[in-house]
Amino acid sequence: MKNLNCDILIIGCGITGLTIARELTERNFENIIIIDKESRIGSHASGRNSGVLHSGVYYSAGSLKARFCVEGNRLMKEYCIENNLPIKNIGKVIVAADEKRLENLYELKKRADHAGAVAKIIDEKQLAEIEPNAFTFEKALFCPDTSVVSPLQILEHLVDKLKSSGKVTIKLGTSFKGLIGNSKAITNYGEIKFKKIVNAAGAYAEKIAQVFGIADQYNIIPFKGTYKKLKKESSKLVNGNIYPVPDLDNTFLGVHFTRSVDGTVYAGPTAIPALSRENYGMWEKLDKETLKILFRDGILILLNTSFRNAALNEAKKYLNHYFYKEAKTLVPKLKPGDLENSNKVGIRPQLVHWPTKKLVMDYVVLKDGDSIHILNAISPGFTTSMAFSKFIVDKLEN
Repeated sequence: MKNLNCDILIIGCGITGLTIARELTERNFENIIIIDKESRIGSHASGRNSGVLHSGVYYSAGSLKARFCVEGNRLMKEYCIENNLPIKNIGKVIVAADEKRLENLYELKKRADHAGAVAKIIDEKQLAEIEPNAFTFEKALFCPDTSVVSPLQILEHLVDKLKSSGKVTIKLGTSFKGLIGNSKAITNYGEIKFKKIVNAAGAYAEKIAQVFGIADQYNIIPFKGTYKKLKKESSKLVNGNIYPVPDLDNTFLGVHFTRSVDGTVYAGPTAIPALSRENYGMWEKLDKETLKILFRDGILILLNTSFRNAALNEAKKYLNHYFYKEAKTLVPKLKPGDLENSNKVGIRPQLVHWPTKKLVMDYVVLKDGDSIHILNAISPGFTTSMAFSKFIVDKLEN
């Protein structure tokens, strides 16, 4: 690739980078280049996520997640419908395992109301009409606006639309290697001169931001999420999405059931510490950063009580009998033989504010001159993307 010039360079061809490019084209920006180190679309988080369009009940008032989830859900639904992409509006129930979880259930209802999300407290009889095999203690939360989509088909459609616009060039297999001055990126295929740059590099966003001299206070702790699935003959146990009331101090939502657009019902995920940012298999993609990640894990286990409790509790779910026990609390009729292994696996690149050793619960957006860096764009990043991209482009324009 010869040296290139563009007005706006976007690093990362996941859902965040693609929807930002889409928003730019709709505002009549041209000469946009997107680079991605992978040779195919959807290799990482955007292509591996559960496909759930969240309704907006989990997120603290004032957070970017709360601000953009409801609108993002609506915009993504509209996009799928307008472009004949698979989508099923199957709703979600959030159930309480015991009386202690009811307080958090009502807190979720408050968060939903504050965000403008539709959520209804229902009793056991009403739950049985929606999910006959689900268990809850007295009350549950019903979120009718939760849908499921095909993430990979959405990514591919966005790529095709951007290419056909004549305003966007997508360079796959092209890695960001460094910076020359404030306006030239070094890649493995040459240099790209830009006027503005957007870092939407997902699991690598904080490393790229540090090349620009910012975000030194952040590190990544990757977590691996593995899934099981219900056998076809057992999939009738679940109609839509069944989630537990989560620990609101924990960044993970717990083992849950999700019916995908093709009808497969997945159970999971686990959330065990991963050995690298792309450690999808047991020993896959171990690299020179692995020892640093293990060191960070150890430090957090020692110094962060909530991380230690979460890490130890989540690690148990890697054991089949413990995973089954967690899943059975949601669907008491579940039998061990109803579950089978799945090759579905993803990495959650969790951002940590290292000076305080605290897990960052919201998206982080850093602007430095003509560069914008999007860190911690984890769940519900797919759901919020089309609304969040408007916010990012507003910042880019100002």
